[in-house]
Amino acid sequence: MSELFAAFGVNWKLLLIQAVNFGALLFLLRYFLYDRILAILDERRERIAEGVKKAEAADARLSAAHAEGSEIVGKAAREAEVLVADARTRADEKGAEMVKIAQTRADSLLSDAAARAEELERQALLKSEKDIARAAMLAAEKILKGKHA
Repeated sequence: MSELFAAFGVNWKLLLIQAVNFGALLFLLRYFLYDRILAILDERRERIAEGVKKAEAADARLSAAHAEGSEIVGKAAREAEVLVADARTRADEKGAEMVKIAQTRADSLLSDAAARAEELERQALLKSEKDIARAAMLAAEKILKGKHA
């Protein structure tokens, strides 16, 4: 075996010392660092898992909030449609009522105007009759004066 090591240029004593040094280094690293590194990795894994759970919970809450928001918007839209329809109905009723009132006023004004026109016509006829009677009396007076003269 030493011939094999010599053929490859390996010093077996040096190789043995290096193997002991590597074993000692491996023991020290495992004793002082390996458990701590595993603890840190476990802690990081737990934080990542917790973060994932929180992200999933936040995603679920976001989905629920989005669904609730959509429901609220839909409900508000339906209520707005009802309010608009109600307002249109009331506006139509109010418009019909205003048209009735306007029609009643117009009819009243027309009947008042017709009554005034009839009154004016009656007064004009009375005045005309008086004027005609006066004119007839004047004419009769002239004729009578003309016969006496």
